[in-house]
Amino acid sequence: MGNTSITNQKQDSCTEVSLSCDHLWSMAQQFAYARLCDKKGNNIALTAMYSSRARRIAATYARFYLETEVGGNPKLKGRYYWMALGAFASKTVACSLEDLRVIGISSISMVHTGLAKGNFWLFMDVACWHWYWSNYPRSFNVCATKRDSEQCVPQVKAVLDKLPWADKALSAVKRFKYNDNIKKGMLKVQEFEQTVSRTERPTIQFDHLMAVANHEQGNILQPLIYDDPDFSKWVAAQRSRYIKWMTPTLKVVFSHTCDTNQSRLESIAPDDTILENFKSRMDWIGDAAKQFHGLMQGTKQDSDKVYMEQELRTIAAWVDYKDSRDVL
Repeated sequence: MGNTSITNQKQDSCTEVSLSCDHLWSMAQQFAYARLCDKKGNNIALTAMYSSRARRIAATYARFYLETEVGGNPKLKGRYYWMALGAFASKTVACSLEDLRVIGISSISMVHTGLAKGNFWLFMDVACWHWYWSNYPRSFNVCATKRDSEQCVPQVKAVLDKLPWADKALSAVKRFKYNDNIKKGMLKVQEFEQTVSRTERPTIQFDHLMAVANHEQGNILQPLIYDDPDFSKWVAAQRSRYIKWMTPTLKVVFSHTCDTNQSRLESIAPDDTILENFKSRMDWIGDAAKQFHGLMQGTKQDSDKVYMEQELRTIAAWVDYKDSRDVL
């Protein structure tokens, strides 16, 4: 996906080139969509299966947290705290997309497609904020307010405009523009980096997590899928006693696997959760975040921290997950 060009006429020489904010955001966007593509001959194409995309997304989130992604700094591991929870969440989306009950329901609803669309475009948004900070932190605070998919370089904009659901998705997410939630989340990343106190860092991490979660749910997923009347109608229908028995349990499992027999490793949504309602959904996500935080910090037992890191490393290995692989 990289491009090269001649900057001067002297062989084997270097010339400093200043890149605009639009160019840097274009590079970030290129990173995001290239991660979900495979090379086929001289061309590249998105992986075909929604679940494979979700696993690659989970892997990328895990790599950001583990600081093994491009631009990562192992000395700063922990600054991208939302990414660790995001890895488990995207893995959960992959499991749902592979679940025959969801696939079956999707024949009369938009649940299957809606999950895939939301996960895909959330990644197109949130991965770029973190990639930019990892690779070009000195210009981030200047360029953050200038992010706009319409201003990407022509080659990148042309690809963006052809991505699945782009015709409606880009306007729904306001073309990835800066907002108060992502601003707070990224400022917490910077605060984490500047704080050496081990007792203060966990609070900063949790604040970062919740700020990005509010951005994820309120600025991206709510307008993109939950405000879609067709999607919300079928999500609501799954709460009826006629359908609920045959739908998957709404939960996040803190494991690389789809299920666990340990209740402390899963957060199940309360029965009264109204998934399409932002506040109701965030009430559950807040509880799940606290449970995740306890495991990551080893609140009850130190082995929890070791376990969570091991699971994230397993997920991180899915970075080139192929459509033909067996489901775990």
